[in-house]
Amino acid sequence: MIATNPVDVLQALIRCPSVTPAEGGALTALQRFLEPLGFKVSRVMAHEDGTPDIENLYARLGTDGPHLMFAGHTDVVPVGNEVAWSHPPFAAEISDGMLYGRGAVDMKGGIACFIAALARLVEEKGAPKGSVSLLITGDEEGPAINGTTKLLEWATAQGERWDACLVGEPTNPDQLGDMVKIGRRGSISGTVTVHGVQGHAAYPHLADNPVRGAIKLAEALMHPPFDHGTDNFQPSNLEVTSIDVDNTATNVIPASAVFKFNIRFNDTWSAESLQTEILRRLDAAAADTTLRPGREPIRYDIVWSERPSQVFLTRNNALIASLSDAIEKVTGATPQLSTTGGTSDARFIKDYCPVVEFGLVGQTMHMVDERVAVEDLETLTRIYRTFIEQWFANAIA
Repeated sequence: MIATNPVDVLQALIRCPSVTPAEGGALTALQRFLEPLGFKVSRVMAHEDGTPDIENLYARLGTDGPHLMFAGHTDVVPVGNEVAWSHPPFAAEISDGMLYGRGAVDMKGGIACFIAALARLVEEKGAPKGSVSLLITGDEEGPAINGTTKLLEWATAQGERWDACLVGEPTNPDQLGDMVKIGRRGSISGTVTVHGVQGHAAYPHLADNPVRGAIKLAEALMHPPFDHGTDNFQPSNLEVTSIDVDNTATNVIPASAVFKFNIRFNDTWSAESLQTEILRRLDAAAADTTLRPGREPIRYDIVWSERPSQVFLTRNNALIASLSDAIEKVTGATPQLSTTGGTSDARFIKDYCPVVEFGLVGQTMHMVDERVAVEDLETLTRIYRTFIEQWFANAIA
């Protein structure tokens, strides 16, 4: 296995079955590639009651500034129906120019390309004049409690500071060069329980159907729109993701109804201001008795999910330009600067340094037959190599 060849590195990583929360040998494989390049490698085990222990990796090459971090994760989602795969999910087989395997795109492929890019640079020109670190978690696909957040805290306690970060998540929708993520929407989830009075469906005056109240409250959260978007973000959007009354009888009015929601929000809001607006809407809807004439206001409780994700936007022009210019030099494409999609560990890193995201094409991530074009691995390696050189040149100038 040769560190300068992204295919070799990726095959070694895919062959480690690191399904969250298992390390699966992936961090050990990374360590074997990194130490010969001169990296000092630390393995950090993180704990929290009620969650699985997670092993993470932090590696640094160099001792001086400027300091560039690459962040990613080696944990992967389950393979699903293994029989449905045309190639075994942990065999890393190549067929018709495609490398198959769980994690090929999300996101062992990005890690492999960054290591190969750095290995080529070290082999041909020596290490950058500054420091490069890799912050690799095993908990991105899981609860994200014992991963990047704990590793950042640990590294900061060791005196580590960073000037910029590149996250290697798959950001491109169709082809390499399409999109750089320069921010992410925030995310809040909640569970609303509407309380009623159980009774016979034929005698509704003796009961209070909580489904009527749940419909009214859910409607208030979905309409009107929270906003119409901003210069950098799509409109905030709330989705009701489940409604449940835990009732198998068609002639019984249930005692309670529960619905869950998630909202992805833009920089019109903070998590706190949005929670205030949601409560305002719920209280106003609770007083509306249109569906429950003659009744008291709807009785409800709400439980917020732990640790809402704040919206953020990276405004570091030097970092964005270094990456965009590298993409254009290698591919000829001018990438779109985007804040679309879900959340990533960039939401934690942004509290420590400016962060952008760029990786492989994400069309097959989490799917059966997850795969990456071998040609794309070479192209991304060249982009990362150009970016590393360009960022250090700009940071030192």
